[in-house]
Amino acid sequence: MTPPASRPLVAVTFGPVTDLLRHALADVAELASASSRVPDPERAAVLGAADALLVWNASRELRPGEGPGLPARFVQLVSAGADHLPFGELPPGATVASNVGAYAEPMAEHALAMALALLKRLPQNHAKLAGGVWDQSLTRSLQGATCGVVGFGGIGKATGRRMRALGARVLAINTTGRTTEPVDFAGTLADLDAVLAESDVVVLSVPLTRATTGLVSTPQLRTMKPDAVLVNVARGAVVDEAALYAHLRDHPEFSAGLDTWWVEPFHQGEFRVGHPFFSLPNVLGSPHNSALVPGMVEEAVRRAAANVARFLRGEPVTGVVRPEDYAGT
Repeated sequence: MTPPASRPLVAVTFGPVTDLLRHALADVAELASASSRVPDPERAAVLGAADALLVWNASRELRPGEGPGLPARFVQLVSAGADHLPFGELPPGATVASNVGAYAEPMAEHALAMALALLKRLPQNHAKLAGGVWDQSLTRSLQGATCGVVGFGGIGKATGRRMRALGARVLAINTTGRTTEPVDFAGTLADLDAVLAESDVVVLSVPLTRATTGLVSTPQLRTMKPDAVLVNVARGAVVDEAALYAHLRDHPEFSAGLDTWWVEPFHQGEFRVGHPFFSLPNVLGSPHNSALVPGMVEEAVRRAAANVARFLRGEPVTGVVRPEDYAGT
């Protein structure tokens, strides 16, 4: 049963309507679940009356051919990235917003942890100790190091603050070349090679778009310092997989911390790598869980709901994405 038409209706496609959602949207909308667990007639009625959709993985939560017939004016993601969206399967003309910055703080911690672990050569030293080798070679510090942050949005800014707190210089790259954060340099992707060449640590936190797919490949890797640390908390496809593997294999002083991969369960339904990264001692991996700390999912849902509320009130919303930026990713 759909709510009265006097108030906007928000359809939640990823699960039930929770108290958190009711509290966040109580003064602006009615809510109803349109998840796969809702009987088809009820689900169809909710979707057919919804002014806004609150979704997590649209390609799984909306059935093929269903979205273009829906009247929703706004589609809000709980996830931060929009690269997985089937834009042609969404309601026509709807404003689409990603949940930008929702996971920034724990992801910045994760990027910092990976960078420190690789600067301190913790994976390599652990492997040597396990093999009976006592190697007290020098490690490195963030104090006085240069950190290039490619993608200086919510995650990038949170990462930059942590790097600066430990004494690193921060070189920031974003779409405008400007920031109010206290950085040592701010530029655009036109400055990528210069930032890569100067950085001891490079953190990738850009969205995956047409402009950033394959952003880091063999030429960029060769531009970086021989002992640089590359940390990717963005998307796997921002980096060329074969090029990265070859560079890590051939340059053992270079290292990479990878939280995101090229084939993952969320998008492709499985995890696999095309090259034997885990045979290399200079790779540190994690299963795309940099954002997953206690309470983070609830906070992300709360932020997404707040953006829906802004839209329904006619206020400016955050995270609006342009389909043309993602076509072909």
